[in-house]
Amino acid sequence: ISTQSRRLTQGKKLPHCKIVNAHDPTIAPIMKGKSNCPTQFGRKPGLISEPTGGFIFATRVPLGNPIDASYVLPLVDKVHHAIARSTVRPTLAIHSVAGDLGVNDPEVRHALHARGILTVGLPKTVAPINPHPTPETILDILNEAGLNRKRTPHQVQLACACGYSRPVVESHIASVLARGAGQIRYKGPQGAVVQVGMAVMAHNGAVLVRIRQQRLSKRAQKF
Repeated sequence: ISTQSRRLTQGKKLPHCKIVNAHDPTIAPIMKGKSNCPTQFGRKPGLISEPTGGFIFATRVPLGNPIDASYVLPLVDKVHHAIARSTVRPTLAIHSVAGDLGVNDPEVRHALHARGILTVGLPKTVAPINPHPTPETILDILNEAGLNRKRTPHQVQLACACGYSRPVVESHIASVLARGAGQIRYKGPQGAVVQVGMAVMAHNGAVLVRIRQQRLSKRAQKF
């Protein structure tokens, strides 16, 4: 760990260990490192967001570094809890969930399908998701999830159009990082939750201003 912590960070060699904070025992290594570091350290907050407008609905900062799939359902639970308190008509609902290959877990897929949520945006391989599925593919997706009576072909098309685009997800993460969520400056898991939460509030405030000023991308305007 000591040797790895002194390796290059943004092109500069560190004279001291910086990756691991000895005062924060919740930070744990995960064995899927990058080219110059065989093991990563830190926290990875999970986000649920509306893909086109960019509004973030839920965040979660788990202790240590559990596998990505472990905090999908807790995020969905937080959104469902907020929906249950809403009096908006028609009633809000989660139609689909998108993520990266790390959340490709059969149990997660089955649990989401049981809640009436499509998993079109969860890739099963590194191959890109088709943003324009054929009618036959749409029918197969609905039948595989057992949601042909709960979800419409149009909702499947929207899920495919949103779920295939990795840059959309990355832009939300970049926005949160730019607002102070990159380096955890508060000690302990509660400090991380506070810092990420403040960054998300700043991100959502910027999104609301952008929507009010009608400064939406062509993609968002289309949706």
